[in-house]
Amino acid sequence: ALLDGAAALRRPVALADVDPADYAAVFYPGGHGPMEDLSGDRESARVITETLGSGRPLALVCHGVAALLATEETEGVSPLRGYQVTGFTKAEEAQTGFAERARWLLQDRLVALGVRFTEAPAWSSHVVTDRNLLTGQNPGSSAELATALLGRLGTV
Repeated sequence: ALLDGAAALRRPVALADVDPADYAAVFYPGGHGPMEDLSGDRESARVITETLGSGRPLALVCHGVAALLATEETEGVSPLRGYQVTGFTKAEEAQTGFAERARWLLQDRLVALGVRFTEAPAWSSHVVTDRNLLTGQNPGSSAELATALLGRLGTV
């Protein structure tokens, strides 16, 4: 019933049809779904790199930060090399019991991508802004990340 009033959510746009220039900002939510589905998605990588190149804000939180992994090119180089980011940490994965069953851990893959990963104590709110890239460490960072993103859009 909640989606009945949100027609756009019932008919999502395919990533291949997304033109980041049509949006004031791009936001990636967290969750293991985005982590698995978007970590190697070329269309998502295109949306990310075009958004970063445009100067418009790109915000990602928790496991959604894994979408940045898709920007890795065949030579192992990413346009994000040297950016400072955060995301769900190894310590947080271990505390949830997921780390032992995971094929890979987000923090390790981000470091291998060449970004500068920062973390706060597990489960605390932590947001990192580097140029027009905004990342939040975990679900508890969502409000702080939203405030930072809205600030970039001039709405707060």
